[in-house]
Amino acid sequence: MMRFSTLLKHPADWMTGASAGTSVVLTSRVRLARNLRREPFPGWSTKERRVAVLDRVKPEVEALPQMKNGFSQELDALSSLQKQVLVERHLISREQAARGEGSAAIVNRKQALCLMINEEDHLRMQSIRPGLALREAYNLVSSVDAQLETNLEFAFDHDLGYLSACPTNLGTGMRASAMLHLPGLVLSDQIAQVLQAVGKLQLAVRGFFGEGTESLGNLFQISNQSTLGESEETIIRRLERVIQQVTSHERNARQKLVEDDPDMVFDRVGRAYGTLRHAHVIPSKEALNLLSLLRLGAELGFFPPETGGTCDSLLMEIQPAHLQLHSGEKLTPEQRDAIRAEIIRSRLQSLDPPVIIAQQESEGWQPPSDTIADS
Repeated sequence: MMRFSTLLKHPADWMTGASAGTSVVLTSRVRLARNLRREPFPGWSTKERRVAVLDRVKPEVEALPQMKNGFSQELDALSSLQKQVLVERHLISREQAARGEGSAAIVNRKQALCLMINEEDHLRMQSIRPGLALREAYNLVSSVDAQLETNLEFAFDHDLGYLSACPTNLGTGMRASAMLHLPGLVLSDQIAQVLQAVGKLQLAVRGFFGEGTESLGNLFQISNQSTLGESEETIIRRLERVIQQVTSHERNARQKLVEDDPDMVFDRVGRAYGTLRHAHVIPSKEALNLLSLLRLGAELGFFPPETGGTCDSLLMEIQPAHLQLHSGEKLTPEQRDAIRAEIIRSRLQSLDPPVIIAQQESEGWQPPSDTIADS
């Protein structure tokens, strides 16, 4: 099996903006909740029962062809720092990180699939793909679900569907979500009304790390709220339609900002570039918000296209646990802020200043067609 250090060395494709079409929708994620029949849910279970469930489920998961040469570890064998790194990579939940004996995380080599044993449910399976790829993510995780169901008997009711520890997951047990980068809507003060409209469609909007977290770096997670009484296909189709509409609003907002107030856009992007290139101390929140503006600049053609991918990988590298692991010692918040600034400066040292819009226009500049388009 893969070691933790190997897992860290190889970022997943969805972490680095590796694919085309991640301008607005960074990632798509589909998670399935499953429980074993005739076993108490983890929260009600004794330690002995949780360990028995782990011993039964873990070998089945490790034997899946998709998990060949993957990473598999019981949670009590990981340090709190290692667990926090997995949370920062969206591979396990904050709830899972708080658990110890009787819990495990199994991640495939490409980090596209992650299975949590004994989180809130006996089994949480998730798939993450770059861009708007909810169907691809669902197909991946659904195939794992079908394979496991041949040897494991899941708790299922013919009227209610899959049974789960939390009633909100009853039915399909599916939570589908997409992470969107929406600086255009934030800068043009349209974000509140767009998110309000999304909320009215029975969809949830959350921050960078999911439930109960704030939006950082203009990143928002949109997911389904209901799992009961609808098929997976219906849920995914509705979510796709709403995400496409939000994407269209975001692209229009970016285009309008560039047309109506180019100086403001260039000023915000230029200031972000200047601070990130030269700051020697930078807190996490400020860094995420400035990287968001730098990413916007890349999407508007002010920087080379690959700058967006650099911003995406930096989003992960500058998280607190990643910084501590990088430096190999426990850091104070002040030390983290200094190391964060140093990493960003070194990664952006060869990035030239943004190309001024007026200069671009005189050369017949047009916004990149795949980024700024009329809906």
